[in-house]
Amino acid sequence: MVVKVWGARGSVPCPGPRTVKYGGNTSCVEVRCAGHRIVLDGGTGIRELGHAMAAEPLGPVDVLLTHFHLDHIAGLPFWAPAYTPGNSIVFRAARLQQTFGLREILHKMMSPPLFPIPLDEFRADVRFEDFSCGAEFEPAPGVRVMTRPLNHPGGACGYRISHAGRSVAYVTDTEHVPGTDDSNVIDLMRGADLAFYDSTYSEAELPAHAGWGHSTWEEAVRLAGIAGVETLVLFHHDPRHDDADLDRIGDQAAQARPGTVVAREGEEFRL
Repeated sequence: MVVKVWGARGSVPCPGPRTVKYGGNTSCVEVRCAGHRIVLDGGTGIRELGHAMAAEPLGPVDVLLTHFHLDHIAGLPFWAPAYTPGNSIVFRAARLQQTFGLREILHKMMSPPLFPIPLDEFRADVRFEDFSCGAEFEPAPGVRVMTRPLNHPGGACGYRISHAGRSVAYVTDTEHVPGTDDSNVIDLMRGADLAFYDSTYSEAELPAHAGWGHSTWEEAVRLAGIAGVETLVLFHHDPRHDDADLDRIGDQAAQARPGTVVAREGEEFRL
């Protein structure tokens, strides 16, 4: 399995000189295994992924969306592979608390006055599949995806991708309840070779953001220890946290749990 970070920010893109090291694009992580590509979230980072894909042979792609807040879907209208004939793409998302399904939601986003190019302009072979959060499915032979609900306003879905004895957990946009262990999060992270976890805040910052649906790097470290994660990746960085802030958080987290890393655009993990 090859895992690459294309966007690691939460809430809103924050490009600029203060975010050069870790990047300013919002959530997008690519997983390649068994000749298949899985894309986790369609934040603004997916645009650069699309440019990289243009130089590669066509192949099947699954896009797994955690939820529909803008920072997780804003890059989709600018994702070139969706407009490229011959590509085969499946968009998947859990039915959470929304009234509309996946296709309807993306159609609304890509409609005037919000966007001038409609969803129907996608020229790839595109399918839209809704599922019940908690379901498991196999997007390609030998590739298993587990899903679990997460604690976020309006709901969110966490993912665990497994192939050939390796596994990646993608747990973002979830708020922990202090003093409790979220069994859904533990299920997703248990024994994972690589686990991305929502580390938007520190414990000192969390009280001012209670109810916003995000967690802390300290909770990430604690849960990774309970779940027996091999490599923990701090993810969904607060746009107010610049490179110096994330350097400091990374140092503290690595001291608390050696091997912990801060997600950085362009970083690649090989399992």
